[in-house]
Amino acid sequence: MRVFDYKCARFGVVGIMTALSYVAMYPAFLAAGVPQPAANALAFFLAIVLQYIGHALFTFERRLINRSQITKFAIMVGCGFGMSMLVTGSLAVALGMPAWAAALAVALYLPVQNYILMTLWVFALPHPKTEYMS
Repeated sequence: MRVFDYKCARFGVVGIMTALSYVAMYPAFLAAGVPQPAANALAFFLAIVLQYIGHALFTFERRLINRSQITKFAIMVGCGFGMSMLVTGSLAVALGMPAWAAALAVALYLPVQNYILMTLWVFALPHPKTEYMS
């Protein structure tokens, strides 16, 4: 079987492309004279939009325009942000973790959390209301 027949591989490709797009856009916005907070927010927002498009069309092969799906995706991103704040903030302090270790923990944990949430909730297909016996 081809590698891209596997949803997990497609998920990884979109994740890497999302990260690379953020890494490219943030310094580009700074170089264009956009103030740091705005450059970060704009690069982050655009990377998240690209992530949604990539996962909807490539990873999970779903329709792009779906209000429920978009809402669930936004909630998932918010949960990820909250988790990253928890890990890099109070949890890191309580465990005496250096900043790089907390960031690494977030970088390793969030893709797993996102994959589970996207598979089981954000892009999950609805179950049929009735089942037929064959």
